[in-house]
Amino acid sequence: MLLGALQKTTMLDFPGKVSAIVFTQGCNFLCPYCHNSGLVMCGQEALALADVLAFLAQRKRFLEGVVITGGEPTLQDDLPSFCSVLKSIGYAVKLDTNGSKPDVLRRLLQLDLLDYVAMDVKADPRQYPKKIFPGSLGESIIESMTILSEFQVPHEFRIPCVAPFVDADSFQGILEATQSRIPLFLQTVRLERVLEPDFFTETGRALERGEMETLKRQADACGRTCTIR
Repeated sequence: MLLGALQKTTMLDFPGKVSAIVFTQGCNFLCPYCHNSGLVMCGQEALALADVLAFLAQRKRFLEGVVITGGEPTLQDDLPSFCSVLKSIGYAVKLDTNGSKPDVLRRLLQLDLLDYVAMDVKADPRQYPKKIFPGSLGESIIESMTILSEFQVPHEFRIPCVAPFVDADSFQGILEATQSRIPLFLQTVRLERVLEPDFFTETGRALERGEMETLKRQADACGRTCTIR
């Protein structure tokens, strides 16, 4: 595992569980608004896997879960073995993913290694711009959604609220692509430390609170559970 950072405690990132967060390095997306650019570009000093596992073993009395995020964790070849070790220690495991590797997601679920999945949906799955999300076809995103439904693992979909990727039309596409019973979270996007700072002075912008509330009403009208986070 190519690990870039460890957050020792969080009460916010794994529903109902006090957890640690492990950050992997590397990503196959180039979201210009990404605030983990050091992880995406593998620009941080790698943590020793043995040290991370030793810490987690020592903290088992105080922690209930481990969140694996990134970067994009499903790019890591040894992700299944890492999850298996966490489960053997006694942790619940949550995966944060962009959904671009449905084969990896399926394998992890087949092995019963995940207790919760949070999947980012960056735009209408049918209209992912390939310049930003290279190699990611909408079919892969939709397949990952289908897999999550098939295995019935608890999960959520997170929508980073950034124009021009998210507006009323693209959000309607997200509503149509995602299952009606699964919660949606409209994510506020921070403007500092982003991958491409010029993006927010040229074509892009973070949606304002009022615009996010309009999207929430759009979801409410469809009977969807939608929260601004």
